[in-house]
Amino acid sequence: MVESETHYFLTYAFFHPLDAVEQWNRVYGSRGFLQHQCVLPHGPGRGALTEILGRLAVSGPGPYLAVLKVFGDTPSPGRLSFPRPGITLALDFPIRGRRTFDLLNRLDEVVRHAGGALYPAKDARMRGEDFRNTFQDWRTVQELKDPRFSSSFWRRVTEGCA
Repeated sequence: MVESETHYFLTYAFFHPLDAVEQWNRVYGSRGFLQHQCVLPHGPGRGALTEILGRLAVSGPGPYLAVLKVFGDTPSPGRLSFPRPGITLALDFPIRGRRTFDLLNRLDEVVRHAGGALYPAKDARMRGEDFRNTFQDWRTVQELKDPRFSSSFWRRVTEGCA
């Protein structure tokens, strides 16, 4: 392998490790999985992270995959950009019915209380109020959006707020 191919392979393997496991998503079963990813601000984020881990410890079977990262202080230029200074935690849960959704709602409470945000691109159940409170430029995007464009996500998080 030439140096550029080696660099590409190592970079890809680092950023996409699950791709090395054929059909990795089947580990979650036929019901699939939900991902809960949040960012918690520095300061209150430490206590919130401890609270989330504590809630997971007493909830029964926990996530199959967890990824913890730290976002830097460089502001993101996007109007609805998720990255912001703080700690981000991504958790993959197999769907086990109502108890999975109840647990995720309890985790949302911790994020909300700490002044954090949920990641809309990885979410299938975010409350509209949470989206509107943590992505305040949503109205600007609504004004710029082609009225012929719609998605179930956008309708869910902006419904009744035109």
